[in-house]
Amino acid sequence: MRGFFHRGGKFRPLTPNGERPDQHIPDDLWVKCAKCKDLLYVKELEHNQRVCPKCGYHFRLRARERIAQLVDPGSFHEWDATLQPEDPLDFADGSGPYEEKLRATQQKSGETEALITGRATLDGRPLAVAVCDFEFLGASMGSVFGEKMVRAIERCCESGLPLLTVNASGGARMHEGLFSLMQMAKTVSALARLGRARLPHIALLTDPCYGGVTASYATVADVILAEPGALIGFAGPRVIEQITKQKLPEGFQTAEFLLEHGMIDLIVERPALRPTLRRLLDHYQRARAAHADFRDASAQASPEALPVSAPLLTAHRVFLNGSETGDD
Repeated sequence: MRGFFHRGGKFRPLTPNGERPDQHIPDDLWVKCAKCKDLLYVKELEHNQRVCPKCGYHFRLRARERIAQLVDPGSFHEWDATLQPEDPLDFADGSGPYEEKLRATQQKSGETEALITGRATLDGRPLAVAVCDFEFLGASMGSVFGEKMVRAIERCCESGLPLLTVNASGGARMHEGLFSLMQMAKTVSALARLGRARLPHIALLTDPCYGGVTASYATVADVILAEPGALIGFAGPRVIEQITKQKLPEGFQTAEFLLEHGMIDLIVERPALRPTLRRLLDHYQRARAAHADFRDASAQASPEALPVSAPLLTAHRVFLNGSETGDD
């Protein structure tokens, strides 16, 4: 009989696709690796932090997935979650008004903006995190994106927190024109204040990281990390080849290529990120404590009392305070 199968002495209906119900496999159980093309069991992939166990390919993560992997459970406290992007230029393109695209993206992604910021702990160490969500308009940097980043930096300066940024972006948000481009200078200026406060900025570059984000705050960091195979650059390879009329070298704009040419400091596989960040945070905490102790000691000592070390003492005062008198 067509449309039926026999089991347990009875004829039972097939599914609309002509399959037996006990043989139907849900669509979300398996995923194909973009690199090795093997089929991966989703639960095994999730257990491996969305890294292919066969070839090491790092799948992209949503922002909240990234936060859940990096920080201690229950420690994340989000900042500025209610800030909403607007449409200052009444922008519209072939796909429709920017305002409508914003609302549709917010509904689909469940986020109000492409950047999520907040305070958390990593193995008990307090820090601030700012994580991009590429699913939100390609994590393009608009005016609210920049504002959230600057507010996070200012909170770091006030509270003495180190800053971790996890960066993935297609660049500036064209829908906001000049307002978007201004965020490059705005975020870098805020990071200069973070530097004067002797607080570290650790940047993690993930796939893909391009445009104005790469050209601004993402690469203005004390330590620049990247995930294996991440594509990082300003303009895309196709655009560069069209302009230069030259064939680009193999692996151009990959994390490995950038490490070889001194553009980043370290490539870290996803399972090793937490211990690597923990070591960096401990190092900067010790360094900052040592600087504070030396500043206190140098404030109490006089160059006359320490004639041999006076030049070094003066140099450290300049380094720590910005001037020989201690005025910043």
